[in-house]
Amino acid sequence: MFDEREIGTFVEGTTRYFEVSAQQPATIGSPFLVTSGAPEVSDYTGVITISGRRSGVVYFTAPRGMLIVMLMKMNESDVSHDNLCDLVGEIANTISGNARRDFGRDFKISAPSIVSGTAKQVDLPGGCRPIVIPINWRSHSARLVVCLN
Repeated sequence: MFDEREIGTFVEGTTRYFEVSAQQPATIGSPFLVTSGAPEVSDYTGVITISGRRSGVVYFTAPRGMLIVMLMKMNESDVSHDNLCDLVGEIANTISGNARRDFGRDFKISAPSIVSGTAKQVDLPGGCRPIVIPINWRSHSARLVVCLN
C-alpha cells in the first residue's frame, strides 16, 4: 500500500505537468481508494506499466474536450485522434517519469499504451487496490489512477 508521501509524489507530478505544459494550474481533489471494481475510464487513457521495486500500472484518463483545450493552450491546432492519443500518453509518461525520479532506478516505467473509448477498461494487476487522484482543470475533470503492488 502507498503511504501519503508516495501519493504526494504523483500529486506533485500532476500539478507540475499542468502548470508547465498546460500553462494553467490544475486543482487536485482528495485521493481515494477504490474498494470494489475498477475505476472508470474517460475517452482517452494513457497507461504506463510499472515494474521493478513496485509493479502495476499508472494511468491518466481524460475526456476528449479537455485534451482538445489542452492542445489549443499548447498552440497546437491539430486536434486529431492521433494527437489526442499522443497527448494523453505524454501526460501519463511525464507524471510516471517524475515519480521514477523520486522513487529511483528500480521504479521502471514502460512506454505508454493508449486506450480510447469509454467502453474500454484498463487491466489492473491482481491483489492491487487502485488509488484515484481527481484532477480538475478549467471546467474539465480527469483522473490519475495509481495501482501498484
